[in-house]
Amino acid sequence: MNLYLRYFDRETLVSTVDEAIEFLRSIEEIEMTPVLEADIREYVASNVFYPKRYKIHPRVYFIIIKTEAATMSDFKDKKAVHVPAQGAAAQKPVSPALIRLNEERPGWYEGMIDFKRVLMIPGTGKFQYRDTQFVARVKASSGMECYERIVEHLRGRVDERSQFPSAKGKNFKFRYLGQAK
Repeated sequence: MNLYLRYFDRETLVSTVDEAIEFLRSIEEIEMTPVLEADIREYVASNVFYPKRYKIHPRVYFIIIKTEAATMSDFKDKKAVHVPAQGAAAQKPVSPALIRLNEERPGWYEGMIDFKRVLMIPGTGKFQYRDTQFVARVKASSGMECYERIVEHLRGRVDERSQFPSAKGKNFKFRYLGQAK
């Protein structure tokens, strides 16, 4: 495991935490305190792979990135990107709401969508966004198709600048009413 460090245009790729600390000590703007050194050592020893950013002054930082890259050019070409273990990716839970949204179940659905509708203010002639709720009963084969049919219906009837939420978010709800006859 190597470490990439950058402070503005000064950067390096080192193989040990001691080399990283020496690099940081060579930059006069960075005050290497025992607390900072201990935190860097703790980050390097941890299983965390996201980049770590350290504040030097307001809006001034240096970063440390763990990498498998052997050379700076490999790092720049992203040839040694860390890939999480297969077990971690396989254990990521799928939301029950997403399963229900894509479940094939032909019939009638009642969908409720909260969206931002663009309306003109009569007195001024200016436009503003208004939170609007729309409820419809739709014949569809899944919750996702219910969402798509409602949004398609609304797009033809409201200002094109209106904003519709994602079907996966909290602003769209649906319930299955039963088989289509």
